[in-house]
Amino acid sequence: MNDYLLSILLGVIEGLTEFLPVSSTAHLRIAEALLGISLEDGYWKMFSIVIQLGAILCLPIYFAGRIGGFLSTFPQGRRGDKTVLTHPLSLTAIAFACTAGPAFLLKKVIGKNLENLVLMGGALVVGGIIMWVVDAQFGGRAALRGESAADELERMSTGQAIWIGCCQVLSAVVPGTSRSMITIAAGQTSGLTRSAALEFSFLVSIPTMVAATGYDLLKFLRPAHGEAVPHVDAHGWAVLAIGFVISFLVAWAVVAWFMSWVRTKGFVPFAVYRLAAGAAVIAWALNSAR
Repeated sequence: MNDYLLSILLGVIEGLTEFLPVSSTAHLRIAEALLGISLEDGYWKMFSIVIQLGAILCLPIYFAGRIGGFLSTFPQGRRGDKTVLTHPLSLTAIAFACTAGPAFLLKKVIGKNLENLVLMGGALVVGGIIMWVVDAQFGGRAALRGESAADELERMSTGQAIWIGCCQVLSAVVPGTSRSMITIAAGQTSGLTRSAALEFSFLVSIPTMVAATGYDLLKFLRPAHGEAVPHVDAHGWAVLAIGFVISFLVAWAVVAWFMSWVRTKGFVPFAVYRLAAGAAVIAWALNSAR
């Protein structure tokens, strides 16, 4: 397939799946395997990092107003009842710290799992079951009268942030789990409504994904053991740029649509998709290994 078409296709896949609870890592790895792209190829490894950065960039821009509101009320909060440790921005940082520390210590385990398609398929299935059960049990929870997702985030506790951050470690260790899925499910089980759990998932993903992707990019550009950084010519830069822009635009549209969808529809359709996709991936991977 033409490199430009590959760039567009992979950019669309990344943009569609980065913030939906279906695992962008699994979808990219599966797509690359189906398209015959070597998972060891240095250039395409860098491409995956670049398009993920494109998707992540949409969040601070899309939520600029909300983030600006949090910054302007720090640390007292909108109602003046918050502290440096209980403000929504602080809770986001706490959730991030609870994820980043263990994930950094487990980075060798994470690297070993990134090419295991059977594991990814299994994680899709298990995650689908978890999401279905959690949404059925807690998805009907209603916000207090007249309360928005932003109001709920103002009421979040430190314990909720720690719980969500610790649960998010699982998505780093087991590809296919989906950071979005585990964060949303953890938020719902901690007492948040669907909308608030989704919004906190988006907020905490900004530092989490910037740190993870930035670390991957730095490691790639400064390899150990004398490994060479792949040379990128004008054609290669054009392919990277196309993938970055496509991923950004698609991710923006997905975030806007997903915020509206969840308020009334819930997460069960995504759970069903995970079950079907996971079963198909496991069957394909096992058949290919014969």
